[in-house]
Amino acid sequence: MYLISRFFLFLTKSYDQIAKERNDAYLAEATDLYDLEFRMRKVDRDAQLRHPSWMSQH
Repeated sequence: MYLISRFFLFLTKSYDQIAKERNDAYLAEATDLYDLEFRMRKVDRDAQLRHPSWMSQH
C-alpha cells in the first residue's frame, strides 16, 4: 500500500517541484561554503541552459 501511495504522489508532482527537490538535495550535500557556492552556480548555469533568455515571455 505504501508503494502505491508513493507512486501516486510521484505522478501528482510537477516537473518544477521534482527539479526543486533534486536541486535542494544536491545543495544539501555540500561539504563546506566553497562547495555550496560552486553547486549554487552550477544549478544556476543548468537552469539557464534549460531555459534560455530568448525563450522567456518577458
